[in-house]
Amino acid sequence: MSGSYQKLFEPLTVGKLTLKNRISMAPLGMVAMADPCGGFSEEAQEYYIERAKGGTGLIVTGITNVNYNEMPSLLMPCASYMPLMFAKSCTPMNERIHALGTKILLQLTGGFGRAAIPRLMTRAIAPSDQENRWDPSITHKAMTIAEIKALVASFITCAVVAKDSGFDGVEIHAVHEGYLLDQFAIAFYNKRTDEYGRDLQGRLKITTDIVKGIKEACGRDFPVSLRYSLKSFIKSLRHGALPGEQFVEQGKDIAEGIEAAKILVEAGYDMLNVDAGTYDAWYWNHPPMYFEKGMYREFGKVLKQHVTVPVILAGRMDDPEMACEALGTCCDIIGLGRPLLADPYLPEKIRTGNLADIRPCLSCHQGCLDRLAHGLPLSCAANPSCGREKSLAITKAPVSKNVLIIGGGLAGMEAARVCAIRGHKVTLAEKSEMLGGHLIPGSVPDFKKDDRALLKWYKVQLYKLPVEIRLSCDADQQMIDDSGADIVIMATGSSPVKPDFGNKNHVFTADEVLLNPSLAGENIVMAGGGLVGCETALWLRMMGKKVTIVESKPEILDGGQFMCFANYDMLKDLLVFNKIDVLLQSHIGSVNDLSVVVETPAGSQEIKADTVVIAVGYHPRDQFTGNSMNPGKIIYNIGDAKSVRNIMSAIWDAYLLAIEL
Repeated sequence: MSGSYQKLFEPLTVGKLTLKNRISMAPLGMVAMADPCGGFSEEAQEYYIERAKGGTGLIVTGITNVNYNEMPSLLMPCASYMPLMFAKSCTPMNERIHALGTKILLQLTGGFGRAAIPRLMTRAIAPSDQENRWDPSITHKAMTIAEIKALVASFITCAVVAKDSGFDGVEIHAVHEGYLLDQFAIAFYNKRTDEYGRDLQGRLKITTDIVKGIKEACGRDFPVSLRYSLKSFIKSLRHGALPGEQFVEQGKDIAEGIEAAKILVEAGYDMLNVDAGTYDAWYWNHPPMYFEKGMYREFGKVLKQHVTVPVILAGRMDDPEMACEALGTCCDIIGLGRPLLADPYLPEKIRTGNLADIRPCLSCHQGCLDRLAHGLPLSCAANPSCGREKSLAITKAPVSKNVLIIGGGLAGMEAARVCAIRGHKVTLAEKSEMLGGHLIPGSVPDFKKDDRALLKWYKVQLYKLPVEIRLSCDADQQMIDDSGADIVIMATGSSPVKPDFGNKNHVFTADEVLLNPSLAGENIVMAGGGLVGCETALWLRMMGKKVTIVESKPEILDGGQFMCFANYDMLKDLLVFNKIDVLLQSHIGSVNDLSVVVETPAGSQEIKADTVVIAVGYHPRDQFTGNSMNPGKIIYNIGDAKSVRNIMSAIWDAYLLAIEL
């Protein structure tokens, strides 16, 4: 074991449950991962077993419904739907997980309440009459006392089913993130005047009744954890506060969070799985790359001073040095969610000191949270086999082929990696002097350090594999003809679009400025308010530049329709917080030596500018297309060379092709 990180691998006892190490898999949604009987699908079972194989000490599953009245039937597993069939699916899974020395808790949810995504909702309920988080035209009706008591009974019933299915305990979801139980707990949402409202004790009654009932039904030694947010970060309905922002807390502040935690522990909860935020401050619960690593540590440290039960703490805790420092002071167990999607063997790689082999999480949410929001099973942008461990496993090819890959960006590197693992003879030709493509400039901002880590990971993997890498190799038709390749994969990427603003030496693409920050002056106009434009603008502003974004569409970032809402919402708020001007439905009319004329809906506007940065999109580099170029070879286009999209699309495109060759 690597001595530096030994603290992560010390055992811990929770009641009578002993964990082999201090690494927990944080709960992540199980949308579309149920079988027809409400149990765990085969994909879900293999997904959890793979994380146990990787050395995780404690798995907390994603949410399992205690009833199926609020959402479409069996959108997620439901322990009360067909209890015997639920046990039939989960018991063998738990036996395999236990054989690997891992413990597992079943997370039980009472539902979303006002936080429900309308298209995934069949019944609009809440503690009090309340408009929907996403669609204010939808009103959620206050639950009756009979409905509340029935919900409590459902939790207890499902805990019994969990115990009978071989789970080591349950986690209650949640006085956390503004889900239904959290809505009961917070006065901002709960306006009831009966026993389930009025004061803090009343607002927590539903959650304390649940744990008391489970302990009575399952025994005092049956562990019950609680997913718990210490602080809400609500400025107003649908508006969260950024780190460091001064605001008046409308939800649960730290003082109330501490008092609530004491009440909950006194009621019988054995662990608190801690974070911060609500659906009105959603990026706090699902931290994008714009957050610093370990952003919940301050909350865990405060809470540990007031409760005696173990505290689990997630929140970008994938730096093992930081994790070790947090143990004992901020938490007792490190929670890893998305990092275990990217690399299920992360714990074992830390234990054996193979940190360079850990595939990093990008905090992009494209493969996980964004898919869940669309009713799809989660996966991972960096790891396409996540959630499909059997069906998309890399296997040896029946026949080894000669594969030539042209382009050493993300798609090309992933295709080379997978083809080599499958036993093909692989040559990777890259036009420039280094691998990485657009990931090189794209990873320059400090908040994109995980992108840099991904590039480093690819280089480590490729140089370990029998891949012939040819740098500064400008492939042409003759080179392809002479290669002897059976299969040619075109991963030639894309080129930035650069409108003609005249022969001005202060007009650059975002890629050019990212690679050479000295090109940027002090007053910058950013042409383009997409993801590249907004992130580059934020990076330049963090360096003290004055930045104005000019976007031709009615909204920046396409209104968030092509990215996870948490990332969209935080980036949008960061632009405002950092005083970056945005001109919508506007375009650059002319570029002068010291100014830019922008055509806006209100007329022409001249802006002081010594630099124009262009981020209006990319063209595919598809100079080699179709099998007609050489009838003796099979030709494929992947990644940006086929269609310019994002990191996930490039990696997935390459992976899904390579496992079929």
